[in-house]
Amino acid sequence: MHAPTAQVIAPEMLLLAYRSGIFPMADSREDEEVFWVEPKMRAIIPLDGFHLAKSLRKALRQDRFRITCNHAFSAVVEACAAPRADHPDSWISERIAASYRLLHRLGHAHSIECWQGEELVGGLYGVGFDRVFCGESMFSRVTDASKAALAGLVAAMRHGGAELLDCQFMTDHLASLGAVEMPQADYLVLLAEACRDGAEMPLPEAFYSLLAGADSPGKLIAQSLTQTS
Repeated sequence: MHAPTAQVIAPEMLLLAYRSGIFPMADSREDEEVFWVEPKMRAIIPLDGFHLAKSLRKALRQDRFRITCNHAFSAVVEACAAPRADHPDSWISERIAASYRLLHRLGHAHSIECWQGEELVGGLYGVGFDRVFCGESMFSRVTDASKAALAGLVAAMRHGGAELLDCQFMTDHLASLGAVEMPQADYLVLLAEACRDGAEMPLPEAFYSLLAGADSPGKLIAQSLTQTS
């Protein structure tokens, strides 16, 4: 059973860490300590290089999912932290989860959700600032749900004038979606370039501005991702 309260990481410390290319992790869900990670190699998804597979394009065009932004931030974090068959424990400790919930209330952490009816079936969350979004974790309960959330994120970032989508560590799953890996030093150059002036629109505003009035939001997302920047 988790403690009812957790000492949060100060929001200004979290944001400074992300602006410096560093992020927190924990050894387990119950761990009260965090350690700060600066990977030697960093994964990003170039916003003009997202790989929209045929199956995902079809799911989007058929509006198989209802995609939202910031509608269920806490639920997405909890789903990402839940035990999985290949990961019985989680690096998302209650302290880390509480810290991101606070950051979300302050407008610096966001979620993208995928729904089928009223059921939350996938999503992702991360930290947004300037022209940067640092993805933290994603989850999926049905095929293509987390990929659809990521597609919505990339489309909104492109629409809002963002430049850098950080994925932290490379995985086969991210590589299949267009992620590329680079030395941390190269990532820090991109980060510094993207930390100038705010994005044209914060992520939630960009997301809903993109989809405003769309008869088929999923189809619009798919179309926007096949257009050149």
